[in-house]
Parts: sequence; C-alpha cells; structure tokens
Amino acid sequence: MQKQGKPRLSIDESVATITFERPEMANRLSPCDLQVLREHINSVNAMAHVLVLRFTGTGKYFCSGYDIGSLGSTETAGAPEFGDLIDLIEAARPITIAAVNGGVYGGATDLCLACDFRVGVPHCDMFMPAARLGLHFYRGGLERYVSRLGVDTAKRLFLTAARLDADEMLKVGFLTEIVAADALAPRVEALSATLAGMAPIALLGMKQALNQIARGALDTAALEREIARAGASADLREGAAAWREKRAPVFTGR
Repeated sequence: MQKQGKPRLSIDESVATITFERPEMANRLSPCDLQVLREHINSVNAMAHVLVLRFTGTGKYFCSGYDIGSLGSTETAGAPEFGDLIDLIEAARPITIAAVNGGVYGGATDLCLACDFRVGVPHCDMFMPAARLGLHFYRGGLERYVSRLGVDTAKRLFLTAARLDADEMLKVGFLTEIVAADALAPRVEALSATLAGMAPIALLGMKQALNQIARGALDTAALEREIARAGASADLREGAAAWREKRAPVFTGR
C-alpha cells in the first residue's frame, strides 16, 4: 500500500491523475517520490486506453519542487535524476495537463513546462531560485524554459529568481490559461474530455512531433511513419464519416 504523502495515481477511464499530497510541506518532492512518480508514469504509458495525464496538488500549493535539503547529501537522487524524471514526463505518451492550483516553485516549474497544457488560478505564482541556491540547472530544464518561454524570459527567471504572479505567468506563456479557483476542476475536466475525444493516433503522434520540433530534434522518419499510420487508420475513415454525417466520431485508436 502506498505511504501517505506520496504522489497518488488515480485512473478514470481514459484520464489519469497524479496528485501531490504533502500540503503541509508545500507538496515538495523527496528523493523517494521521484521513483514513485517514475513508476506512475511508466504505468500510465503502458495503458493504451489512457489518453490524458493530469498533475495537480492538494492544499495551497501545486508543488514546491525537489527537496532542497537533500541536495548535496548522500542521497542517490538529486538534480540529474530529477531532470530525468521531468524528461520522462515531457515524453509521456498521453497528453499532459498541469492543473496549477497554487504556488509552483523550483523544479516544479519545469514539471509544468513539460506538460502540454498548464491551467492556473488567479492566486498562483512561480519562481526559480536555482542561482540563489548555487544550483546549476540541468540541460532539459534549460531547454524547456527557452523553447516554451523564450531566452529573454528564461534569463530573467533563472538569473534573477524573479517571482511572477498569475497574470505575468500567462503573459510570458508559462500558463496557457487562467480560470477562477472554483472553476479549475471543471475546466480541467472539460479540457480532458475534449482531448480524450480526439483520434488517438493523430493526437498522440502530433504531440510527440510538436515537442521534438520545439527542441529542434524532429525524428523525420518517425513522423513519416505516424503520418502514414494515421492515414491508413480506421479512425481517419470514422472521422471523415462523422464529419459528413454531422455527428460525434467514435474513435478506437486503430
């Protein structure tokens, strides 16, 4: 049985949710949490019926990142392992949503940037204290900041540890949208339903290609294979038929 306080995975048909459940510690992640999260993501990747993976927190905060107290200790987990986990989240098979219910700090900001959508609330804020701590951030995180936010914003956040409020987070592209706090859950449910209703082969293939393009690392052979796979799929025929018949399509992922 999972220990209390560890990130919790729940599955509801085609939607998976990982919840950070350490509100008394601002939902910060310990070294052992990294392995729990890795196991959750690997499990979800193996579930072909799951098309959406969501992250959210309990209490006042979304997540305050990696446990700073463990840095420089004899723990086996550290910044490189944290970076590997966030790369795994970016590469996750399902479409990912960060439901940013509150403050998001440190490495958790990179976790959000690894997600495909980031829905926030008016009271959320973020900052990246790496330079203040003497921590040189890992490659994947630096690349995500630059590709998602642009180099000038990345420099501002990394080099000055500036704190941004929700409006600024939206302005620089950290958030994809802001909703009222009591509308966060319904909005994320609606977005999840929209995504889960798309044709899986095209949906998931385009996600991977777009992320690769953002990194300047497009696998053109893989892209051509996915285009051909979608073109020969029953889902494409179903989508075309539903369009002609003015009805909702029923996709099977085949």
